[in-house]
Amino acid sequence: MKVGEMRRLMDGDEPPVDFPAPLAALWWDAKGDWARAHGMVDDLETVEGMAVHAYLHRKEGEMWNAEYWYRRAGVRFRRETLEAEWAALVEGES
Repeated sequence: MKVGEMRRLMDGDEPPVDFPAPLAALWWDAKGDWARAHGMVDDLETVEGMAVHAYLHRKEGEMWNAEYWYRRAGVRFRRETLEAEWAALVEGES
């Protein structure tokens, strides 16, 4: 998905029902609901879910926990800023 499309979808009160959990989590994160976003990926064992999980812990400031999830996801590169990482995750570039 393109970031512009995601931003347009953020005008609503809920993410689209057909969104996979990692995208829905990024939607909730951008809306300011970190806890709801985290709850959506907390038990996911997919690469996408674990990459979003890592990003959320990085955003929270728990780098030790973020590093754990980056390793589980097999992601070695994280973007310089949280905004850039969010955009890359939205676009499927974990």
